[in-house]
Amino acid sequence: MTGREGGADIGPIGNSPVVILVRPQLADNIGAVARAMANGGLFHLRLVAPRDGWPQEKAWRNSSGADRILDGLSLHETVADAVADLHHVFATCPRPRHIVKPVLTARGAAAELREICGRGLRAGLLFGPERAGLDNDDMAEADALVRYPLNPAFMSLNLAQAVMVLAYEWWTAAEATPPRALMTNETRVATKAELENFLSHLTAELDACGFLRNLPKRPGMVRNIRHLFARGEVTEQELRTLHGVVTELARGRRQLGRDEADRAG
Repeated sequence: MTGREGGADIGPIGNSPVVILVRPQLADNIGAVARAMANGGLFHLRLVAPRDGWPQEKAWRNSSGADRILDGLSLHETVADAVADLHHVFATCPRPRHIVKPVLTARGAAAELREICGRGLRAGLLFGPERAGLDNDDMAEADALVRYPLNPAFMSLNLAQAVMVLAYEWWTAAEATPPRALMTNETRVATKAELENFLSHLTAELDACGFLRNLPKRPGMVRNIRHLFARGEVTEQELRTLHGVVTELARGRRQLGRDEADRAG
């Protein structure tokens, strides 16, 4: 089933892990998984014995345009068949049952998957059916288990959420976006010289209006004002606005002085 209109133009990004859904129960969830995969740059999807067969139109309706992932998926009767061409297989498992295997967090799994795929090897991620998860025979096909460190009092995730967590960690493991950035849009962060120019303007007007008239306290007050503006990345546009504010306040003060002088005369 291919060629649906309106699908996003998405395709494989390098050597990425295969997502394998074992005995998925609902077409809606399969579509939501494809959407989550596309978010995280995963493209290859395999289904093992879907309960209601395949294809199912509802999956495409729920994929939000990740049609090519659904169009290109492969069907398998068993987990062993689905992983036969892979070199490493990780299995998501909320409660390991008397199994001796490495257990990774989603972040740890993503880091290892990046290293494995970076060497040109093929890797897969097993996700179990919605109600019961993977059974012991399924997990026997895996080299390691993945367990999400979530709230121990409530660790319930639906299938698409479980895939989204790993897709996110896979993507961010190689993402260069800084964890924090200042959005300046059309302006920019002000230079020290520009900040100094504004602070001199502000201090001069504070002297003129008498705010800094307590001479013993004046140095500390000026320092506190400097600390206030030095604490963050003030933009050039913000400084121009503040210059205007100070100028207008000074103009108003001078006008008030002239009016009072006229009334006194």
